[in-house]
Amino acid sequence: MSDIRTILVIDAQGGGLGRQLITTIKKDLPELHILAVGTNSSATAAMLKAGADEAATGENAVRVACRKADVIMGPVGMVIADAMLGEITPAMACTIAQAGAKRIMIPFSNCDNYIAGVSDFSTGHLIEDALKQLHSCFASSGC
Repeated sequence: MSDIRTILVIDAQGGGLGRQLITTIKKDLPELHILAVGTNSSATAAMLKAGADEAATGENAVRVACRKADVIMGPVGMVIADAMLGEITPAMACTIAQAGAKRIMIPFSNCDNYIAGVSDFSTGHLIEDALKQLHSCFASSGC
């Protein structure tokens, strides 16, 4: 990987998934620039503590960060309006869904959204698969 690429990690609630993603990416692909956006300050703080290079909070931060990202990573709920106990606004979901970046979404079944077929997978397995997708994205010049 020759150019520094920007990975946007979006998370809500306590930021646990974002924290795990950032920790894994930083260990495996330290040359990537990680921009973290939390829907609340707790999620943002957790991702900053995990090693994000930059971080911000809120709807406008999502909208701005989506314009800068090569890849957007986070729970599948990030593209569902009112998901994550209402922390994903319709504007956030639309911005993420329409962004020019590649999206790598972690499928979780919660908050009234059920993703068929993923109930047997652990969070660790899902993050491992997301990292494989991130690797293949850059290997195939698809990002």
